[in-house]
Amino acid sequence: MTENFPGPMAGKTVLVTGGTGGIGRATAAGLAALGARVGITGRDKARTQAAADQIVRESGNPAVDAFAADMSCQAEVRALAVAVRSAYPRLDVLVNNVGGFWATRHLTADGLERTFAVNHLAAFLLTGLVLDRLKGSAPARIVTVSSNAQAAGRLNFDDLQGERSYSAQRAYSQSKLANVVFTYELARRLEGTGVTATALHPGLVRTSFSAEDPSRLSKVMIPLLRPFMKAPARGAATSIYLASAPEAEGVTGRYFANRKPKTSSKASYDPAAAARLWQISADLTGLNTRGRETQRRGT
Repeated sequence: MTENFPGPMAGKTVLVTGGTGGIGRATAAGLAALGARVGITGRDKARTQAAADQIVRESGNPAVDAFAADMSCQAEVRALAVAVRSAYPRLDVLVNNVGGFWATRHLTADGLERTFAVNHLAAFLLTGLVLDRLKGSAPARIVTVSSNAQAAGRLNFDDLQGERSYSAQRAYSQSKLANVVFTYELARRLEGTGVTATALHPGLVRTSFSAEDPSRLSKVMIPLLRPFMKAPARGAATSIYLASAPEAEGVTGRYFANRKPKTSSKASYDPAAAARLWQISADLTGLNTRGRETQRRGT
């Protein structure tokens, strides 16, 4: 148990999605080293367990748990939430880290565009499903990994899933803007509960980002940019800070980069767009506006 492992996060429980590699794995390792009990998610059970075992060896903290879940599939996100609630009597921090970039338009098992489904809807759904556990553990924190790409993002409500016209960069920027808009709206809705919500830009980090379905541009640019990219441990610094730092306690509805609050894009502060995105997300995931399960429209 974490009580036997010293550190400023001893006795705290954290869930990091997408924790088998890159920023997510580095975030989980950093929080485990601080004494937290850490759960990580990954699509493949064996790979997720191997990552958890490696974090145990590196941090010296034995309290690292592996949860297998494909975050593009809402049934698996729901099963993950059930497993997390069963395993953890308390949940102090949720780090919505999982994300990706796909050059071509893919549909998920739910018939949704993959970028929007993984980068935004997975965080929306999982957060809603574990929110009661976070509230019961307050003060608690929700940290969502966005990107500076949010600055170029536009919420195209007439074509959120790129059915009429798909551009990988447009879809990615939109999803990262959605992360920030979601965070600000979540912070408003959680006011007075003791649960905070923040978003962040991790920087340009050396990861397997876009490796599944790279664009021609990324095939050219990533090797050129690689020498200038941060190591994953540096890229995880702001996530770890927002999840653990005493000075971040009570900070909510803010966007961070390099562990400092920053101004996000003008579009991210539109409350009407935030309310509209929330309702659409609730409809697409079967969560009502209070985060409870409802029948998903069209199913």
